[in-house]
Amino acid sequence: LMATARPQAVATRLQETDRVIVTEWRFAVGAETGWHRHAYDYVVVCLTAGKLLAETKDGNVETPLHAGQAYARPVGVEHNIVNASEGEFAFVEVELK
Repeated sequence: LMATARPQAVATRLQETDRVIVTEWRFAVGAETGWHRHAYDYVVVCLTAGKLLAETKDGNVETPLHAGQAYARPVGVEHNIVNASEGEFAFVEVELK
């Protein structure tokens, strides 16, 4: 898929065991993950409030989120996540191996 001129989100691996991968993601305003496909089921816990834009092959979805909110998604999800907030957005992702 097309490359963009957006800044890249910063991923910091916090821990990896034989069962989980824990990653902190920090997004400057307008930053993106880049297109990716999830290899594991995963849980996201928001550290900040704001809006994330999910670009998918089926269209774009913008979701308002609040600090402490959590959601889970299944293996195989494919998307590009973009910070559509007016400030930094951050979350912790826990991938379940």
